[in-house]
Amino acid sequence: MSCGDPHDTDCRDVLEKVYTYLDGELGAVDCADIRRHLDECGPCLEEYGLEKVVKQLVAKHCGCDPVPTDLRAKVLERIEQVRTELAD
Repeated sequence: MSCGDPHDTDCRDVLEKVYTYLDGELGAVDCADIRRHLDECGPCLEEYGLEKVVKQLVAKHCGCDPVPTDLRAKVLERIEQVRTELAD
């Protein structure tokens, strides 16, 4: 996905790191780059907002239960399908 506007950090790079960003697992520089990109890029911000809500819902309803490997794979596969559809 790309919004078509030039950015210091490419849209695809940002979206690939969204979960790492949400988990607070990025360094300060990467975190600042992603935050700056999200502040100026509406399409990525929308994608970020959607993924953040999904993650919060899963955390709220699943608690600390381990996620079955096959379920995780299916969810990640579906997210990639949606991203591909949105990019087209």
